[in-house]
Amino acid sequence: MARKFLYVVAAITVLFIAGAFAYRLFGNDLIKAALVPGEAFKAQAATASRAYDDPRMWVAHPRLAGNPAQWTPSGYQRAANPPAAVFFIHPTSYISRDSWNAPMEPDGETRFRTGVFVRGQASAFNEAGDVYAPRYRQATFGAFLTNEEDSNRALGLAYRDVEAAFDAFLRQVDEDRPIVLAGHSQGGLHLTTLLRERVAREPALRDRVVAAYVVGWPVSRATDLAALGLPECRTGEQAGCVLSWQSFAEPADTSLITETYDATTGFNGQSRRGTPFVCTNPLTGTANGAAPASANLGTLVPSEDLNTATIVPNAVPARCDGGRGFLLIGEPPNLTRYVLPGNNYHVYDYSLFWANVRADVGRRLRAFQAR
Repeated sequence: MARKFLYVVAAITVLFIAGAFAYRLFGNDLIKAALVPGEAFKAQAATASRAYDDPRMWVAHPRLAGNPAQWTPSGYQRAANPPAAVFFIHPTSYISRDSWNAPMEPDGETRFRTGVFVRGQASAFNEAGDVYAPRYRQATFGAFLTNEEDSNRALGLAYRDVEAAFDAFLRQVDEDRPIVLAGHSQGGLHLTTLLRERVAREPALRDRVVAAYVVGWPVSRATDLAALGLPECRTGEQAGCVLSWQSFAEPADTSLITETYDATTGFNGQSRRGTPFVCTNPLTGTANGAAPASANLGTLVPSEDLNTATIVPNAVPARCDGGRGFLLIGEPPNLTRYVLPGNNYHVYDYSLFWANVRADVGRRLRAFQAR
C-alpha cells in the first residue's frame, strides 16, 4: 500500500511541477491548452437522494472492503471501535481536460489516485474515528487554472455531491457521536463551503464537531473565518474549532498563491487582498505557533526506491510566518523530488506532520468529550 501511495505522489507532483514552471515561463495560454477543458461546461443531473447509502459510493467507508483509510505505517494501528466519525474530502485526483468534472465512476487511473490519497492522508484520523470519504464528481485540475465561469460551475457540481454525501454520513452516524471534518486542497475548498452552508447554520450539528481540518487551502481570518461557524483553533487542547496550514520550505516563494488569492472576494463580500490566513502549527496545534524538529512525532517518508514508507521522528520543524500566515518548515527536507516551485510542500501538507495530526485529533477529541 505504501508503495502505491508514493507512486501516485510522484506522478501527480511531476505534472504539477511541469505545469507550474510552464506557467512561469509561458503564462496562461500554455497552461490552459494543456489542462483546462476545451469544451463548455455541461450541466448534469443531481446525485440521487439516497445514492450515498450504498458503501460503493465511498472511497472509504466502515462497511467497504479494502477501505484505504484503514492503512497505517509500521508501528501504528487503527482503533477497533473509535469514538468519533470522520468525514474526509479528498483532493483533486482527476487531471483530464476531457470534461470539467470527473465521472462518478472514474477511469482506473483516477480511481487509483483517489484511493491512494485517502490512504496517505485520511489514515491519520483512523485512531480517533471511522473514516468516511465520498466519491464525488470532482472538478478537474484545470478548473483551478482559469477564472472562467465554467470553473465555478464545475466546483459547484462537485460540492453538491459532497453535500449529498454529508447528508448520508449524518444518517449513518449516531446522533450523539462526535464528528471530525477534514479535507485537503480541493477537498479543503469544499469543506469551507460545507462549514459555511451547513455547520454555521445548524447549531445542533455545530455542537458535534470536534474540529475541522481545512488543510492545503487558505482561510482568510478577515473575510472568511467568521462565516465558517467555528472559531480558529488557538490552543492544542481546544475543541470545536478550525485548523488550516499551507507548507513551504525556505526560502519560500508564495507568489503563485498570493497573486491569485488576492484577486478573489471573501465570504463577507470584501476583497481578500493582503489579508492574513489562519495558520495552525500542526506540531503544537496552536495558532501562529513555532516548534523545533524535536517536536515532530513523525513524518511519513518514502524510501529511495519508493517501495516503502516509514515514520521518521524529529525530521521537520514548523513555524507560522509573521506575514500572510504560511507554514514554514525551515530548510528543504529530503523530500525535494516532489516539491512544487517556490519550495511549496503542498503535496506533503499531511505527511510532513502525520503523527502529530494523529495526536492532535486525539487531544481535541478528549477535550470535546470532557466538555
